[in-house]
Amino acid sequence: MRIQKLKENREFRRAYNRGKVFVTPYAVVYITKNRTDGVRLGITVGKKIGKAVKRNRAKRVITAAFSSVLPKIQDGLDFVIVARTRILKVKSTELALIFEKTLDTAGALKNDNEKDTHISC
Repeated sequence: MRIQKLKENREFRRAYNRGKVFVTPYAVVYITKNRTDGVRLGITVGKKIGKAVKRNRAKRVITAAFSSVLPKIQDGLDFVIVARTRILKVKSTELALIFEKTLDTAGALKNDNEKDTHISC
């Protein structure tokens, strides 16, 4: 399964305004329902993180961590991940565990017993 990217400003604003927010030490995760069958991901990394090389590394780490958790995620959700400054000190495998725990708390992971999503936006 391939990650679809959020690209338009209105998609990000929708997640910021209507999404559920979950804060981790390395990133802030906004989760909203979408009208598609897939999972879409948007990543925001501000200039506070560093120059282009550091910002691109942060994006790669987030994408790799999210990709490893992707098979467990329910369909029909949008994720916007805003990187925090500590993101540069973490490996993608460690971040994947944190994402999995956060998404489990959010009710965004697949559950064999239930087919409904827990996210109500």
